[in-house]
Amino acid sequence: MAKKGDLQAYRRASGFLLQPQLTPKVFQTLANRYADRQGGYTRIHKFGNREGDNAPHAILELVDNPRDLKFEITARAVGWDLLASKLKTTSPTALINNGVNDVQDTVKHERGLGVKESGDLRPTTRWNLQKVLRFRPSEAVKELVQKTEDHIDMLLAKPVAMKSLRDQVAKADAEEDQKYFRDIKALKLKAGETLPGNNQSALRLAQGALGWTPGRKLRWFERRKLGVDRSLDWSQF
Repeated sequence: MAKKGDLQAYRRASGFLLQPQLTPKVFQTLANRYADRQGGYTRIHKFGNREGDNAPHAILELVDNPRDLKFEITARAVGWDLLASKLKTTSPTALINNGVNDVQDTVKHERGLGVKESGDLRPTTRWNLQKVLRFRPSEAVKELVQKTEDHIDMLLAKPVAMKSLRDQVAKADAEEDQKYFRDIKALKLKAGETLPGNNQSALRLAQGALGWTPGRKLRWFERRKLGVDRSLDWSQF
């Protein structure tokens, strides 16, 4: 209806939407965002089961939105793959001192490769990269490159943080509820989780209003919102 943009479509959409103030956003922001898309406007993320009745959880989001979860995860996966590729030919010390400087060129090159062609990224990561940038404006490439570079910097900081954690555990005996952190090798963070220097995971950044703030007390008439993120947070250390 928003792509048609005529008065009849506007009235039909106004009668369908439960919140009339959203109608202008549908006909302006969303119509422009999905002008080139023929379908597939939403994405569903399965998110475990709810405590109590074990009902399945899911996050439903509009694709290519400003807090797109898939965009955030893809940027971190690209950083992970690029760093792994560089470590094959470059020493870790050189990467820590000089960093990875050709991220933008690599992203542009990977966008033009086919599924069966080989590159610096894994086939799945390349497919997700091409998918999240397909209908986005050209500025999205710069944003993804910046997120990728930030993630690479945090990955390079991980060994330093690990060494600091090992030293702290070795100097003092851990309390009973801190024994989980004694084995630092088991602390393997994935592409979407929190890393040194960042106190929010990709899920928390993309959740928006669904996110639950730690320490917030629920009032008796409130229900716990969908999307409780209980992933490890480096600020806990």
